[in-house]
Order: sequence, then C-alpha cells, then structure tokens
Amino acid sequence: MLSKFRTRLLPVLALLLLLASCSKSNKQGKYIPEDAIFAIHINGKSINSKLPWEEVKKISLFEKIYSDSSLSPLMKSILDNPENSGIDIGSDMVIFVQMDSAGGLAAFQGSLKDAEKFKKFNLEASKGAEVTEKDGIQFISRSPVIAGWNKEKFVYMTGVPGMKSQSMIQFDENEDPKTRNLASSCKAIFDLKEKNSLGSNEKFTDLMKKEGDLHFWLNTEQLYKNAGGMGAMEMINMDKFLKGNINVGTANFENGKINLNYKSYMGKDLTAVFKKFSSGSINEDMLKRIPSKDVAAVLALHFNPDGIKELVTLTGFEGIINMGLMTMGFSIDDFVKANKGDIMIALMDIRSKKDSLAFIGRDGKRSFNYYSTTEPDYLFTASIGDKDAFNKLIRAFKKMTKDKMEPDDSTVSYNSNDKYFAFGNSKSNVDTYLGSSTNSFDFISKIAGNPMGGYVNLQYIMKSMNNEIVKDSSSKIIYDASLKFWDNIFLKGGNYADGGFSYDIEINLVDKTNNSLKQLSQYMGLIGEVMTNKMKDEKSYYKMDEIVNDTKTTTVPPHKKL
Repeated sequence: MLSKFRTRLLPVLALLLLLASCSKSNKQGKYIPEDAIFAIHINGKSINSKLPWEEVKKISLFEKIYSDSSLSPLMKSILDNPENSGIDIGSDMVIFVQMDSAGGLAAFQGSLKDAEKFKKFNLEASKGAEVTEKDGIQFISRSPVIAGWNKEKFVYMTGVPGMKSQSMIQFDENEDPKTRNLASSCKAIFDLKEKNSLGSNEKFTDLMKKEGDLHFWLNTEQLYKNAGGMGAMEMINMDKFLKGNINVGTANFENGKINLNYKSYMGKDLTAVFKKFSSGSINEDMLKRIPSKDVAAVLALHFNPDGIKELVTLTGFEGIINMGLMTMGFSIDDFVKANKGDIMIALMDIRSKKDSLAFIGRDGKRSFNYYSTTEPDYLFTASIGDKDAFNKLIRAFKKMTKDKMEPDDSTVSYNSNDKYFAFGNSKSNVDTYLGSSTNSFDFISKIAGNPMGGYVNLQYIMKSMNNEIVKDSSSKIIYDASLKFWDNIFLKGGNYADGGFSYDIEINLVDKTNNSLKQLSQYMGLIGEVMTNKMKDEKSYYKMDEIVNDTKTTTVPPHKKL
C-alpha cells in the first residue's frame, strides 16, 4: 500500500517542482514597485550562515560601540541579538529606490518575528513619537524617516527630493523632504498589487532563481525616463538604445573570493545588432605580446566592426557623423574596414618618477619644486583589418594631434606592422610589442574564450604605491590591512544567452581559507575604527588649537557723564 502511494506521489512532486521552476512570479519582488530604478535583495539565511552575529560581535569597531556607556538597555540588547528588535534577520530583506515627479523614495523592508518588539524598538529610536494606525498598518514617523508594519512585515521609508524628475543630477538644498506624504507612500507598498510589482516580472523572477547572497536590479530605461533633460543625448534616438535596458546581478561570498555575476538585457533593436555581430573571442596573441612581466591591469575586447556601423545607423545620424569624419579624411566605412575587431589596453611597470614644477619666487627668480610621482607605462593596441584604410585613421590621428604633440615628444609613441597598431608612453614598449617576442601570463587562461576579458593585479599596484602612501599611523594601518586583504580581480564575459549578455567578475583575497564575507566585515570594521579614531584626534587637535589661540578682548565701558 505504501509502495503504491509513493509511486503515485512521485509524479505529482515532479510536476510541482517543474511548475515552480517555470514560474513567472516570485515572492521577493512582491513589495517592490515595478518602476523601481534600483533594488537589492539580501538573502538573510545565506548571509547569516556565512557571517553569524557572534562573528560580528568580535569585530573591534563593534566592541567599541558596544562598550559605549550612553547606550540604552534596549539598544544594548539589540546589539546582543538583532532579533530583539523584532526583525527576522534570517529572512529575505530588500532595499529599493523609486523615482517620480516629487523626487525619489528609498525603502528598506523585511519580515518580523515579533511586532510588539519592533514597535518598542521604534518608539525608543524615534524619541517617543506617536503610533498611528490605518487599515491594520501601524506607523511611527520622525522626519525624514517613517516606519510602517503589520504582524508579518515592516517597511522603513524616506524621501529623496534631490532626485526630482527633470533635474535628477541637480540637488536642490531648498527642497523640503516634508512635502511628501510618507505615510501614504509607505502604505502603498503594503497595498501593492502583484501585477504592479517586480513579483510578476519575468526577468526579476529569473534573477531570484540564481543562487546569490545578494541580488541586484537596475532599470536603466526607467532611470532615463525619470532623469529627463539630458541635452544632446535626446537628439539621438535613445529610445532604441535604452528601451528594455535592465541590468541584473548576483554576489556570492565564497572562501577567499567574491563572485559577481552580471547580466545586461537590451531592447529588441539593440539586442538584434549585438546578437548578429557578437561572435568571437579576445585575441590571445595580443595579450602574450605585452612587453613586461609586471602587468598592473589589462582589458581586452573583441567586436565585429560591422556592428559599429549598425549602431551608428540606429542613432539616425549616420549622414551627419559621416560628414564630420570626412573632414578628418575618413568615413565610417573606412573605420569598419581598418579594424579587425580586437582591442587591448594594458598598464604595466609602475615606478616612482622624479619631477619638478617651476615657479617664480618673490625675488623674481625662477625656482623649482621637486617631487616624486608613481606612474605606469600604458599601451593601447588594435588589430588591423585593411592596411590602407587604417593608414587613413593614422593620418587623421596625426592631424588631430598636430598642435598637441611635439615631433620629439618622448612621452608618446606609436607605430604599426601588418597585424597591429600600438600606442603608448614608451617607444621601447611599442617596438617590443610589434616585434616577435612573447610572454606567458597566468591570467590569460582565466579570461580567454570570451568577447571581453580583464585582469587587475591589486597586490602589484599597492606594493608599487608604497612610497606614495602618507606615512601617518592611520594611513599605514589601512595600507597594511589592504595589502594583507586584496589579491587580484578577473573579468570575463560578453556572451549572449537567454535574452541577455553575461559577465563574471572574480575578486580574490589573499586569505584563501576563510569566507570572504567574514574577512570583509573584519577589514571594514578595522577601517571604520581607524577613521573614527582619526576624526576624534583631529577634533581634539582643532579644539585645543582654538583654546590656545583664543584671544579674549576686554571691553572698556564708556566714561560716565559727570
């Protein structure tokens, strides 16, 4: 009997799992408006498994805050255990930003374990503000923040008037954050219908299916719509470039590294162009030619030159752009023919350099200030398609830089052979690159096989800048901690799949054995403590300076009339 029951149950379970995996909705986005420009989902369960609160309590900055005698018993109990605030820290939490004609709204939301504890916590934090209630939702408000909650969920919200539509980048200090009805805006989140939320968005649902400690959402199209007034950009047919433009990503904290996965969705027209011309991968030979073992950073790209022309055509300004290029002696077609579709930029050989700055002294004589700078050698290279067409680009380059570069300028050098064009600040590097010598680099195997690849050697960069670090105690502590923390970064991707283009970023730490979230919390805690102490020291110094330099004046009363 039991065997028959199991046999019948298995197909039902399989069907339920299939339906769940194919679901077009999600629970995490239920309380996020569909027009939110930015959202972060925090996987509370995963974060707490990798960074238990007991580990947070060991951070030196935390210990310093906890020992503050001015802390109330309630706040101290919350530091002992955040769930004493009533918040379920092991559940999903979300931060989002929304824009409208009144400006911006920022919200933080999550689940509750104990609504009464949450109420008590907010009453103390708001210094005795009154609790109001509407339709089963309770509110406590203390400008510029409001807290709303029911038995299961909480929402903190604040207005961001500086993000006002049509002037997003112009923050008006005179705007009053109290003009928005935050209680109404907060309640609207509790009343949000699923069809008007990211809970029914297929792309957000796909994002939530990906394993991640954090999930990110950026709606570039919505951001552009609300920004408005972007000048010359509006002359171009930006709708084709920004319609459906959404960027999503995940972050996972693993032992010794942080993995970031990023995906970019585009509109129908732009996606068609990239799909048509996005085949191929970076040129490994170009990477092997880098003329130094000490590579600080490198970025390599592969693209189909014909796609450039398609993108220009999308703008609707192909004719005008061609007219402008013709004044320099080449056309869009020449650019397409000249390039084979490979570009590489490299920074290497960072070293200290003595330099001077001339000035006229008070005596009218010329004097010099001598100082040291840390600079890398740089190299830009491109693969050549048609040599004659590429020579047109070189002649145009010479024409544009005629008055900016002296013929014997040793800081700039460029040359080419039949395969590559190279431009850099070292003639030796340019000549070596165009020669036949090759180097082997470990990072090549990590980024090869993709249309885009990059590498940053954080250890080499930091060690090269050692002489430039200000040697006060605070800077030295942060520098030493950074040197023991960061290792390198790898970037790869650009392949099209499932409606978007994917990229992977791997941030490696020096310590490969411990979880990166735990390491990051300790690192940031150390920096926070150092900066806090530094600010206190500076405040004490300036206060003492004011006391020392305070000159008290004695006011002599006027003589009395006789």
